[in-house]
Amino acid sequence: MTVSHSPIFCCSVIDLKCELFPSAGMTKAHPTTPKSGRQKCYLFGSFASLSMERKWIDLESDLRYATRSTNLVQWYPGHIAKSEKELKDRLKLIDVVIEVRDSRIPIATCHPEIDSWIGDKRKILVLNREDMICTEDKHAWANYFSRQGLVPIFTDGRFGSGTMKLGRVAKSVAHIVNARRKAKGLLPRAVRAAIIGYPNVGKSSLINRLLKRRVCEAAPRPGVTRELKWACIGEDLDLLDSPGVLPIRLQDQAAATRLAICNDIGEASYTVAGIAAILVMMLKCMPTAGPQVLFDCYKIEAANRSEDLFLEELAQRLFAGDVNQAACRILRDFRRGKFGWLALERPLQH
Repeated sequence: MTVSHSPIFCCSVIDLKCELFPSAGMTKAHPTTPKSGRQKCYLFGSFASLSMERKWIDLESDLRYATRSTNLVQWYPGHIAKSEKELKDRLKLIDVVIEVRDSRIPIATCHPEIDSWIGDKRKILVLNREDMICTEDKHAWANYFSRQGLVPIFTDGRFGSGTMKLGRVAKSVAHIVNARRKAKGLLPRAVRAAIIGYPNVGKSSLINRLLKRRVCEAAPRPGVTRELKWACIGEDLDLLDSPGVLPIRLQDQAAATRLAICNDIGEASYTVAGIAAILVMMLKCMPTAGPQVLFDCYKIEAANRSEDLFLEELAQRLFAGDVNQAACRILRDFRRGKFGWLALERPLQH
């Protein structure tokens, strides 16, 4: 089954009101008396959930407004164009596709053409870097994909959590593929699986963890893997590591900005100060963060300052007025979890 590519924020605040208040102010309350504690608790939970989702909707609206008329991110290196062509040719020989996304931005790291490339081949969805999001984010995304009939595998390619489960699932799919070959009178063989996804989402690290040895070069920056490379896991599974593949044009600048913030796209593709200013805006608006996380980290009031003034103040205090260094510091601190481990996307629950 394939994953729908519909936007995360797919309903308006009015839609949410209709969901929580179906008619004349009535709620979908528990069937108890109006004065019951259980009903009051349900109403409080509904209002809290609605308030949280409104904040995420407002954040998405602000982000799209901030990136509406600018091309903050533009990147499509030649090696990716070449690798995309080679990958599509190799996919014809592949039995199983393992699509890896960044847990912090699962929709922004979903290539819009992957499903058309793989057709009816079996696909395993992996959300890597689970160590960089909170438990609430993880549950929200697990519920989001389960509503689409998918069970994503959460992994951490750096330290190995989830990789044993991924290996078991991949091998179980391999047994299914060979059972079908046997039914057709064909001899069993090693099943070929391709690991694909955006740059720097951790594909090579996952392969190294699955193999329990360093076979593929891996580093915390985009563009390390430049060519297709095979690796064998036992006698029944061959893995194809591939370079990160981006769409030819990054038309969704809100999604592209998230890629830049999470270091899933090369620094040559964007202006660091512009991306850092957007990150400051997002942190101020995010219900899981807020201006306080910036104050706690830098002792600079963020609530009543514009993003540009915040960067300038940080530059004056720490970098002798160098705004670019201040911007690099903010991005680096986010990537290292200095503001807490935060997802930059959150699906609606209603």
